Amino acid sequence: MSEGELLLPQEEYLKSGIHIGTKFRTKYMADFIYKTRPDGLSVLNLQKIDDRIRFAANMLSKYEAKGILIASRRENSWKPVKLFGKVTGATVFAGRYTPGTLTNPRLREFIEAKILLVTDIWPDRFAIADANKVGIPVIALCDTNNQPNDIDLVVPCNNKGKKSLGVIFWLLARGYLRKRGVIGEKEDLKETIDAFTEE
Repeated sequence: MSEGELLLPQEEYLKSGIHIGTKFRTKYMADFIYKTRPDGLSVLNLQKIDDRIRFAANMLSKYEAKGILIASRRENSWKPVKLFGKVTGATVFAGRYTPGTLTNPRLREFIEAKILLVTDIWPDRFAIADANKVGIPVIALCDTNNQPNDIDLVVPCNNKGKKSLGVIFWLLARGYLRKRGVIGEKEDLKETIDAFTEE
């Protein structure tokens, strides 16, 4: 695998811990696991992570920003998720998602989204359930311990680490804006990866 093929230099990926999974692994996520370390932690395949981030950015780019909903209950993701929303214009739920947001027009928070992205399928399960009821696609960041039912696209990654989440949302934002023609094909975001990373 040559570094030119990756969205980020391999060293940057490794530094963020994007590939470090948990000690628990589900059968579904086994395809994305490269090896198990002596301490029992699973290591995810970097090429597969990169491929899926690229695919997710491509999938999101098919939709206008106002049709994209990001739901994230996990506190470590709030900064990168909010910044993703700011630079792309996507709608963001950082914190508690109100069940019915996608299905009940009488709710104040009601949104007619076209696609949903979640950072962890268990804490974000109510958003996923709503998305499935209205029939919109779901992209989910999944660690080795996730059971990705009712998901259209799994992005294997460390979905708990601040640096990992910062890198993922920076890459997704850059990929989305490039595909939509907002920034040039070789252009980076004005915001740095560090700006997307929780201190």
